[in-house]
Amino acid sequence: MSGDGPDRTLRPAAEAGPGPAAPAVRTEGLTKRYRRVTALDNCSVTVPQGSICALVGPNGAGKTTLLRMLAGLAAPTAGRAAVLGAVPRQDPEFLAGVGFLAQEMPLYRRMTAEDHIGIGAHLNTRWDGGSVRDRLRALGIPLDRATGTLSGGQRAQVALALVLAKRPRLLLLDEPVAALDPLARRHFLATLTEAVAAAEGDLTVVLSSHLVADIERVCDHLILLAAARVQLCGDTDDLLAGHKVLVGPGKDTAALRRAHTVVQESTVGRHATLLVRLDGPLLDPDYQAEDVGLEELVLGYMGAAAPAAYAALTAVPARETTGEPR
Repeated sequence: MSGDGPDRTLRPAAEAGPGPAAPAVRTEGLTKRYRRVTALDNCSVTVPQGSICALVGPNGAGKTTLLRMLAGLAAPTAGRAAVLGAVPRQDPEFLAGVGFLAQEMPLYRRMTAEDHIGIGAHLNTRWDGGSVRDRLRALGIPLDRATGTLSGGQRAQVALALVLAKRPRLLLLDEPVAALDPLARRHFLATLTEAVAAAEGDLTVVLSSHLVADIERVCDHLILLAAARVQLCGDTDDLLAGHKVLVGPGKDTAALRRAHTVVQESTVGRHATLLVRLDGPLLDPDYQAEDVGLEELVLGYMGAAAPAAYAALTAVPARETTGEPR
């Protein structure tokens, strides 16, 4: 389920006028099948301009498939997408506004950062080579050493500086920090947030990552995929505010389920802990409502969509309760 639900008013790219109100990304029913395998199923999401959007989910959920379709690297089987008001395609005009960085960090290992800057100048019309030099010098990363001799964190910074030098309006990042140590990840994400702030709303980022603790610090929007479908999409603060962990007696939850959406439920002895999406006021005095964290929210939805053997591993953790009505 999408946070906004399918947008039936999605217009063709030619009719979607520019402006701050238009989302940077909007998809409706986007689906990708490979023979008998459905990699992404009926994906309907929006990403506001100027946001940093976390794209999370287990392996095989469809994250890379979605990013590749948004970048114009793969065509959908069904549905449609609008990226910066246009249909994604392999076209110089479209690609000029989109930056894509994969986990593999596509750098020529025998070439220096300065060599890469020269290549970028030939391939991109809005190239800003000076920004790459400034960023790397500020980080103490040499411009004249082969990138294959740099550390993983340094190569990641080189790759990020190069993709930002395109001056894209949408930056798609597919697990760029997965192989980095905690300090390198922090430096990478700090560079990313500084770039978004400097763009003053003209740069939107979609960041795929398994590292919820890292993205929680920098992302203000969330897309959660599981089992090839959208489970959540929306502003991070709104999603957290709309969910609660309920702690109370292990009793029949039929009445609760009629009023709210129970994402996950676990019972230990006579005590139950439930992750709930509230659809109104909580009227049952037997339950104590507590705030939910982003990692707890993500794991709850991933567990609800997982096979039974895995779901127990992501069950909402039990919390202590006084047994007193709230």
